[in-house]
Amino acid sequence: MTIEITTKEHTIRIIVLALNGRLDAFEAPALRKVCDDYLAQQVNHIVFDLTEVSMLDSAGLAVLVSTLKRTRLANGDVRLIWPRAEAAARILKLTKFDQVFQSIEPSQIVPRGF
Repeated sequence: MTIEITTKEHTIRIIVLALNGRLDAFEAPALRKVCDDYLAQQVNHIVFDLTEVSMLDSAGLAVLVSTLKRTRLANGDVRLIWPRAEAAARILKLTKFDQVFQSIEPSQIVPRGF
């Protein structure tokens, strides 16, 4: 009797989007377009590096939530690298994003983190 071996390879693509500046109503559409493009390519693991984001508003937050929902529908997820700027971090805490999104350190961007 011979053994039958079936092999399946799974590749996880993780995209890190490092943002610098203000994520507001003026800049959110550009970020949404980038996210849409990656999601259309079946990329469903996204890290938003917010380290250098100085301010977020509701439009910026909406892009993060929309991307989270869409990645989870595709069996993926979104992680956040927390901003250094107190104003941006405060907005994320006040809106309870620290409870919705998993926060990671830059060194944790590895496939096993998902």
